[in-house]
Amino acid sequence: MEIRELTEARVPAVAALERACFSAPWSESSIRSELDNPLSLWLTAEEDGRLLGYVGSQTVLGESDMLNLAVAEDCRRRGVGRALCEALCAALRARGSHGLTLEVRVSNAPARALYEALGFRSVGRRPRYYVRPAEDAELYRREL
Repeated sequence: MEIRELTEARVPAVAALERACFSAPWSESSIRSELDNPLSLWLTAEEDGRLLGYVGSQTVLGESDMLNLAVAEDCRRRGVGRALCEALCAALRARGSHGLTLEVRVSNAPARALYEALGFRSVGRRPRYYVRPAEDAELYRREL
């Protein structure tokens, strides 16, 4: 598995995976616009030319926010999400970020377990953060 920065050529595949994984997905044009955003860093995990997953982030004044993390359904539980998170944390740290926050559905036990195993700590809850379906988000943070 190789992890690299998102390129224009990978945007359609990332958008397709976004649609497959989320009930309120980002559009392909929104993802594409992140390539030109100096605050953004998006990484992809690939193997034999296939997109396994991706993670996106934005950083403002040394504080980063993980926007989305998605792994293809048939690639879950293989360390792809962990590798993407670790690579993102390392890259953000190298760029001078001090901390990374993220939101996750309270019902998403596998994702919460992954984030906790990676050293993220729950720092709060955002009521009704998600809309399809309506659900609270658990807010996690990790110092970098």
